[in-house]
Amino acid sequence: MKENRLVSTVLLLLSAPVFQLSAQQAKTDGKQFEELKAKAEAGDADSEYQLGFRYSNGDGVPKDFSKAVKWLRKAADQSNVQAETALGYCYATGQGVAKEQTEAAKWYRKAAEQNFAPAEFNLGNCYANGQGVAKDDAEAVKWYRKAAEQDFAQAQISLALSYALGQGVVKDYVESYKWTLLAASQGDKDAKETMPILENNMSREQIAEGQKVARNFKPRLAPSAEPDTSSTGIALPRPQSSGTGFFITEDGYLITNEHVAGSEAHVRLVTREGLIPAKVVKVDAANDLALLKAEGKFAALPVAASRTMKLGSTVATVGFPNIGLQGFAPKFARRKIGPLSGPQDDARYFQISVPVQPGNSGGALVDTRGNVVGVLSAMLSMKAALATSGAFPQNVSYAVKSSFLLGFLESVPEIAAKLKEPNAKDMKFDDVVEQAKEATALVLVY
Repeated sequence: MKENRLVSTVLLLLSAPVFQLSAQQAKTDGKQFEELKAKAEAGDADSEYQLGFRYSNGDGVPKDFSKAVKWLRKAADQSNVQAETALGYCYATGQGVAKEQTEAAKWYRKAAEQNFAPAEFNLGNCYANGQGVAKDDAEAVKWYRKAAEQDFAQAQISLALSYALGQGVVKDYVESYKWTLLAASQGDKDAKETMPILENNMSREQIAEGQKVARNFKPRLAPSAEPDTSSTGIALPRPQSSGTGFFITEDGYLITNEHVAGSEAHVRLVTREGLIPAKVVKVDAANDLALLKAEGKFAALPVAASRTMKLGSTVATVGFPNIGLQGFAPKFARRKIGPLSGPQDDARYFQISVPVQPGNSGGALVDTRGNVVGVLSAMLSMKAALATSGAFPQNVSYAVKSSFLLGFLESVPEIAAKLKEPNAKDMKFDDVVEQAKEATALVLVY
């Protein structure tokens, strides 16, 4: 993707906060102005805001930002969201007050926490720029999304660019295209310029999916009263669960556990190319295996028969444990093969000393030649171990042997000719790990 053009667009969008105007702000004659001023002096918050706006705009009175700030602050102190946003704008731009980004972010937040879309967008920009708050791309995306869900075009294109560049969120061209289309439909210039850049880097299937989800979009209406600081009612594309998978063919066939991605699962994969859809082709519930297919070209791992493995053989795995706590970077572990059977002497499994955590399931167990010899499947239940032995287990995990994986793959004839030949010689362990990382993907199930 021509990311330099996208980055330029991002910088332009982040450079200017918005000052959203009320539909009530029509030109006033002298009599109307005096009536407005009387209401403001009586403490009516909306009138205070309207009066502040007129001083800032020179509507019926000489332009005077100091007086504008005075009346905006009175309204803001009564939690008027437009006044809070306008006051934040004054602090951000130094109009009527000393320029102070921390104060700007404070006032934006007050309005944003009442679901006011322009303030949510401005607060997102604060986090994206590190202005008045610590720079945090993920927090910027959070606030962009809140405003975008209310059909606020500037937030929609900012969210689109975040997805396109993978800033604060996993790179996803489909989501980026969706938000770009929605912003462009409202006439947003930046969205119209971004659309062809995205299209040049997307497949027909991705473009069609983006158009479909854009058509199905329904704006979220902000509550008319009562601040709402929760995310309730906001359509966040959050997965229900996650696991690990690894590619076994260069054209996108991938293996994971059946308990990670069953036959009815809606799956997306996080790869080096970003977030891509995948479909479940076939499952083997008895051996906890699932075969998925994604479109594209990928690094793949060779699969070798597991019968060559012995007690004490060195193995390694790469996976994505506890992404909510440990993040999206793949984690590496190197351990030894223990008993050559699983729980209750189940011959389908190896027992290994690799520490497996939620999210590791479905990862490849590779030998010193870089061949897949197993598929991580489970860890010994602490509850069961405590009940039977009176002690907690230490790093006791299980992997389905690759011989059972190969048997499963034989039932899918079109795959056999695409599998890589197993490596016959040992490799440097750093190369084993790097090869495994290249072929490993995070599996998100929705």
